[in-house]
Order: sequence, then C-alpha cells, then structure tokens
Amino acid sequence: MIPHIRRLIDLWRIAAHYRLDTLVPAEDIPAKVRPILKLIHMHPAAWSSRERKNPLKLKEALEDMGPLAIKLGQLLSTRRDLIPPELLKQLVLLQDQVKPFGSDVAKMRIQESLKADVNTLFARFDEQPLAAASIAQVHTAALHDGREVVVKVTRPNIRAQILQDFEILEWLGNALEKRLEAARALHLSEIIQDYRQIILNELDLTLEADNTRRMRHYFTGSSMMYVPEVYMDSKDVMVAERITGVPISDTATFDKLGMNRADLAEKGLTIFFTQVFRDNFFHADMHPGNVFVETINPNQPRYIALDCAIMGELSKHDQMTVARMLLAVMNSDFMQLIQIVHQAGWIPPGTDQDALAREMRRTVGPMVSKPMHELDFAGILIQVMDIARRFHLEIPPQLMLLLKTLVHVEGLGTDLYPELDIWKLAKPILTDWIKAQMNPQKNLKELGQKIPDLLLGAQDLPTLMIDSLNGLKNQSAWHAKQLNELQSMRLQMEHQQKRSWIFGSLMAILLSIAIIAPWYVSIILIVLSSVIAIWRVAK
Repeated sequence: MIPHIRRLIDLWRIAAHYRLDTLVPAEDIPAKVRPILKLIHMHPAAWSSRERKNPLKLKEALEDMGPLAIKLGQLLSTRRDLIPPELLKQLVLLQDQVKPFGSDVAKMRIQESLKADVNTLFARFDEQPLAAASIAQVHTAALHDGREVVVKVTRPNIRAQILQDFEILEWLGNALEKRLEAARALHLSEIIQDYRQIILNELDLTLEADNTRRMRHYFTGSSMMYVPEVYMDSKDVMVAERITGVPISDTATFDKLGMNRADLAEKGLTIFFTQVFRDNFFHADMHPGNVFVETINPNQPRYIALDCAIMGELSKHDQMTVARMLLAVMNSDFMQLIQIVHQAGWIPPGTDQDALAREMRRTVGPMVSKPMHELDFAGILIQVMDIARRFHLEIPPQLMLLLKTLVHVEGLGTDLYPELDIWKLAKPILTDWIKAQMNPQKNLKELGQKIPDLLLGAQDLPTLMIDSLNGLKNQSAWHAKQLNELQSMRLQMEHQQKRSWIFGSLMAILLSIAIIAPWYVSIILIVLSSVIAIWRVAK
C-alpha cells in the first residue's frame, strides 16, 4: 500500500497552489516527465491560484513542503550549469533565508534545553535571526565575558514530518528497485535509509557539536581552514564562536578585496582531499551557506567550516579503492581502473571487462583533458550510473555520500575559478597518500601498536580453541542427526510413493471395469472406488 496518502495529497496541493507546472516551458521538459505537469494542473488548487507570477514561488513551495524539499533545493542551488538563473536565485535563498520561527519559541527552546534563563546565559540575545535553514535557525548573542556567539536552535515539531516523508521515499525506493535495474545497482533503498539516519542525526545538535570539535582538532593551527569553537550544546541548542567572513559564492567581494581566486580554489580542493584521505572525516553538506571565507587578510584567506551536522567517513578499504580509482582515471589507465573495481568486488562474474573498460574510457576519459568549466560532472555521473546499470555493477551505498559531496565541490569550484585543473592538483596528493599507506615503517608501527591487544587476546586462545572444538563436535553430531532424519524421510517418501502408485493403479482398474460392465455392477464398483478414495484421504 502507498503510505501516508494524505501527505502525498498535501504535497500535490502545494505543487498546484504554487503552479510548479509553470516553472519551465513544457517543451523544455522530457516527455516522460510531462504527465506530472498535467497532474499538477488537474488539482483544483491550480485553477484559482494567483501564484503563477510569484517570483519566489519555487522557494516558497519547497518551504511549505518541508525540510527534505529544502535540502533538495540546497543541493540544486550549486548547479548553475543545470538550473535556469531565475530559478537558481530562489534556490540560493534556501541556504540561509528560509522562513524563520518566532523568537519567543526560540527562547523557550533555549531555556528548556540548556536549563537556564536566556538572560543568565547571555549578556545580549538578538531576537532577529541571523539565518534560518531547513533544520534550525541561528541568532546572534554575546556571553557575559564579551565573546560574540551564534546560537543555533532546531525547529520545533519537524521530526514527525521528516519520518513521514522518509516512509514515502522508502516506499518509492522499494518500488523503483523492483522495476529498475539501475535502482537495484545503486542500492537505492539502502541509500534512502542511510540518508534518513543522517537527517535524524542532524536534529541532534550534540552530534553536530561533537563533529565540530573533531573537525576543529584536525585543523588546529591550519592556514587553510578555521573551525569555530563550540561553547555549549544540547540536543536542541548549540552555542558557538561567531565568525567573520563571506559565503564562498560571494565572488564579487573576493574581486573587490583583490583575493587570488585561483589560489582560493586550489586551497578548497586541497581541504576536500585532506578531509577524505588524511582525516577520513569529510564535510558532506557543502552548499555555499555552510562554507565561508575569512576576509581579514585578503592575501592569506582561510576557509571557515560551518554546520558540521552531516559528515562522511569511509572504510580503509573504500578509501584505498577510491584513491586508486582516481589515480587510474588521471593516468588514463582504464584497464587498471576495471581491475581495481573488480578487486573491490563491484563487478559480477562473467562481465566483459574489456567492453566495460571501453565504456569507461569513452565516458570518463574526457574528464582528464578538460578544465573544470568545461566539465559536466553531474552529467558524467549519470553516464557512469548508466554503465553501472548495463554491466550490473554493485555500487556501495557508503560511496554515494561522497559522490553527493563531489557534486557540491564541483559546483562551488566552477563558480569560484572555472579554469582550475583539479587533476593536476589532486594527483600528487593522492600519490603521496597511497605511498604513505604502503610505507613499511608505518605498517610496522601500526602492527606494534596492536601487539598489546594481540597479547591480551592470546590469553583467550585456549578457551576459544576448546569452544571451537566443542562447537565442531556438536556440529558434527547435529549433521549426523540431520542426515539420519533425511534418510528416514527419504524411506518414508519412497514407501508413500509405492502406496500411492498401488492405490492409483487399483482405482484405474476398478473404474475401467465399471465403464464396460453392466450398470448394476458399475454402480457397485463406483461405490467401492469412492469408499476406497475416502479411506485413502482420511488415512
């Protein structure tokens, strides 16, 4: 059954009220999507709607649809290559200018969460929000010792709607997996489940506070990035250091201050690879509202990382796989790329690896020879997913968050410095990282660190061996018992088959005689056959 039909009807009403069917000319919409436009127009809310000419109808519609729709808008806001400018302006507003909730509600949540009066906590609390986003809004304030802070407060009563919307997404994901091979290859249901947990984690600001402290530890003293300090936190409130900077999308300010945008773009890409490979802890929600740049020293600008609610981590195996894959692409060695993917267990047996290598060379090869402004990274990803579908490749769900982050990074980099040569910059970083992982001294040091655990574990070896032997003994006895039972069942089935064959033969003989015998004999034989059949069934 379709879950939450009332919620789906409400989303239909919102789309019709804001006339989302008029956002883009029908001729620019793929033919398969056009029936959705007709469906929107069919709702009665579209007939009397005055929103057709509203310049902010897309933004307001996504706001009314809820946090997940806003998240989608934030992701699309970085795709200047895909979204028309008039729609992009609306989506950019979703980064930090969503409809705020009342300051009285914010104060009440702060007091309940931090167990203290607002006046006790702060020397000054500004009721007008500095920014408002999908999950929370931010107020500026000052502590009693004079430190300027920002106070992040989660929106009230949104958890239930998020859970409801994810149940709809899970139903949709399951339906698509049953019908589309591409959805099965992507493990769409698992991706939705993972993203559900990520969004629910975002509702708990203690997790964001811990992520921020961890990120701050990794970049303490860094000349590339600054992470604000967290002063207080609870599930619904986080108080952190107020920073001074401008969003990464404010290129006009960078030009006005004379900043080197090429250097800034290279620094941003270096930070990304550092997070993924050095720290294995990367910011996975890098829309412009979460990435700022210091303007205090234009000659040596630093990035400022905000909103560390959604972070990504890879296993050591996946880290190495991704690094080797990227290097193979940079070296245009597509047979090596396929071997790496095969070793990772993503290629099913019997796949034509030569054909797969040719497809990858055709699709991914042009990436290496083009500057960023000529790359359609999202389009390339779609082609790669199509190859994965056709060759039945298994793409681990944990890598999808990294791909989402790459889409963000590519979108930000295109705006900041389109001529950036990402491959020239990334290649030495990845090469050095792989060499470090293969360093014998490093591996011996890691082994040495594990020796105490191995020695402690060795004390349990005798017990484990005895348990294992007992387990094998019990398993052998169980297998013998199962074998005896199977043999007994086989004998019973053979005996039953013989009896069934004799019964069938007797019934056939009686009925054959009844057909050719006089009527009074036939009646006796039919009655006898019926009695025998009833006795057989009853037995």
